[in-house]
Amino acid sequence: MHSSPRILIVRLTAMGDVIHGLPVATALREHFPEAMIAWAVEGRAADLIEGHPDLDAVIKLPRRWYQSVPATRNLRRQLRALKFDIAVDLQCLTKSAFVAWLSGARRRLGVNGPNGRELSKWLNNELTDVRAPHVVEHYLRILEPLGITSPAVSFKIPERSDDAAYARQSLIRLGLNAQPFAILNPGAGWPSKLWPAERYGHVARHLHHQHGLTSLAVWCGNEERDLAQRIVNASEGTATLAPATTMPQLAAIARRAQLFLGSDTGPMHLAVAVGTPTISLHGTSRAEWCGAYGDSNLRVQAYYQEGSARERRGADNVAMRAIEVSTVIEACDTLLGRCGKMAQAS
Repeated sequence: MHSSPRILIVRLTAMGDVIHGLPVATALREHFPEAMIAWAVEGRAADLIEGHPDLDAVIKLPRRWYQSVPATRNLRRQLRALKFDIAVDLQCLTKSAFVAWLSGARRRLGVNGPNGRELSKWLNNELTDVRAPHVVEHYLRILEPLGITSPAVSFKIPERSDDAAYARQSLIRLGLNAQPFAILNPGAGWPSKLWPAERYGHVARHLHHQHGLTSLAVWCGNEERDLAQRIVNASEGTATLAPATTMPQLAAIARRAQLFLGSDTGPMHLAVAVGTPTISLHGTSRAEWCGAYGDSNLRVQAYYQEGSARERRGADNVAMRAIEVSTVIEACDTLLGRCGKMAQAS
């Protein structure tokens, strides 16, 4: 293989999984410094990864492009013009593998076994039997056919100057610019991933009284705003409602926080990626597979609520409600104590 291949990464949807895939871009750049590396993505995740230092291009696909023959033809022309040699399909669904195939790349990397879903095992032509404990490592091991083994994990979420300015101005307005604060995120993509908002309020009171932290309740959309307001109402004055944010703006605010607490969601994975000490809560997702990545973070799960993806998505949040406030408070104390010792040592 020549030293400057043209590489397409395909992870189209799910904010958290796009974030999980970012170390793949860095691993490819370190192995092929002269490569042209692009990423095909749909929706809001494009705004988050645009400007990533290891990507040369972000290819934004319109929603439901595959339902339109003209849109599909246009995508094929756009991809073929870039003359890709390699496509790395992180998502391994029919839709993502089809994008890899449309690119014209001769080498299309994917996975074998149950994680190679739908028609991806027929459209991709270099399949790896991946065995990895966490999705971040799972994605990285797809690169093994390229000679990339055990790369370091680095997310490199870019911070634009306007997002940093928004974070600073928001924290000044909230009175948090000169004091430590925690972020509490009550929202989730599935109702079955919701931990009761009032319990976050209890945690906020503990964080304030025991650690001197004010809590910032973040949200996206009216439904999540209502949940965030319920945190504030239950916090007895120890939590405040965050302003509306885009994901890049939330990333900038999270960089400045001492702690992030939330369920298995894109914002939680975003906090991990920008280096915020993070605690993730799990019910219908496996903590070891998609929890807050890295030994410096903590994952909390009472038990795993099993079922198909559709069943788990539509389930109630009984497994989340099985997580006690005392368990979460203990995790907060542990993580903040660990971070305090690290700060003293440095």
